[in-house]
Amino acid sequence: MSRHRSRPSEDALTLTPVAIARSCFRDKFGVPRQPGMTRHAWADLIIQPPFNREDAFRGLEACSHIWLTFQFHEAVRADWRPTIRPPRLGGNKKIGVFASRSPFRPNSLGLSVVRNEGLSRRDGHLVLRVREHDLIDGTPILDIKPYLPFADAVSEAHLEWASTAPTERLPVVFASEAVEQLEILDQTRYPDFQALIEDVVAYDPRPSFRRGRIEERIYGAHLYDHNVRFRFDDDQVTVLTVSLLD
Repeated sequence: MSRHRSRPSEDALTLTPVAIARSCFRDKFGVPRQPGMTRHAWADLIIQPPFNREDAFRGLEACSHIWLTFQFHEAVRADWRPTIRPPRLGGNKKIGVFASRSPFRPNSLGLSVVRNEGLSRRDGHLVLRVREHDLIDGTPILDIKPYLPFADAVSEAHLEWASTAPTERLPVVFASEAVEQLEILDQTRYPDFQALIEDVVAYDPRPSFRRGRIEERIYGAHLYDHNVRFRFDDDQVTVLTVSLLD
């Protein structure tokens, strides 16, 4: 094996998750490529012992947004590669892994800004609720820090190949069966579910080489405990069904 593919020593650094995410996103397909791309994505961070003390979060209520350091737990690999193909470049051009936000990294660490929705005790657990996130269910949260607007928002910052947020969205229509299935859902258990579906499919979650195509293939994304099935027609996305997972 070439030297650049070797992993750091397993005992070089030990990290203990402070929380585990319980997310509306149950697998990688359909997760926004960056946090903040949907205002309707909710998650509960279940604080783990010995960190589940209110004292450790005193003052967090003053923060509208927080930084989360986490592990891309479904992207951990024995080896790493020095280059990746970012979706914003069409999946055709390679750049260095350290010039990207790819989840396939030497230490599999991620960093996201999310909206703080408050701390509470539920069913014996200390829970921090967040929104506008990009976390898969089960994501280990390694650290939580306040977002500081005066220091963290750099007005002159730029990145040539991703200078603006993606704004192109496909129109989304819901088939009658999907509408009926959404109407009977408990909105307190599934907040903003229809809006979440619209955000997920409108940005076309398909791999880069398939984006922009019209296909007969039916896709599925697992949101909460439901399977959302949809198809790309002409110039729109049609949501076909929203069914409970078996």
